[in-house]
Amino acid sequence: MNDILGKLCNCGNNELSAFCFLCTDEMKVLAGFFKCKNVKAGEILWDEGDPCDYVAFINEGRLEVKKETEFEGKQVIVGIYSKGAFVGELCILDGSPRALTAKAIEDLSLVIITQESFDELISKHPELGNKLLKGMLLSVSKRLRKSFDRLASIF
Repeated sequence: MNDILGKLCNCGNNELSAFCFLCTDEMKVLAGFFKCKNVKAGEILWDEGDPCDYVAFINEGRLEVKKETEFEGKQVIVGIYSKGAFVGELCILDGSPRALTAKAIEDLSLVIITQESFDELISKHPELGNKLLKGMLLSVSKRLRKSFDRLASIF
């Protein structure tokens, strides 16, 4: 559990992390709902269309997310994420299939929360779940704003 707590704290070391609204004692409780996962460079975490079973928070390493295009077998990289970022959140609330493919471009150390653990967190500790969701929403909003800026710079 201390290993998971340390990794969660490592992921949350900036004011825009998903954990920015949580204090140390709350992080200790939250750690009980997370697991560690290591992924080797080149491995696929999930493919577009796979079932959504967890959200991954990056402790170390980098990964890329890709989206299928209208051209069969062609994908476009829509993001590269590193320490402190999280991926897989788009489907955790509604259970929809994965919208993107996620691939490790370096060895990854992740902390993950499964769909089952996420639901249990919300049920047993709604205030912590709310703070985690608020932090995730803040991070996703920032990511979306950057995407808007990049898109506008093309034109």
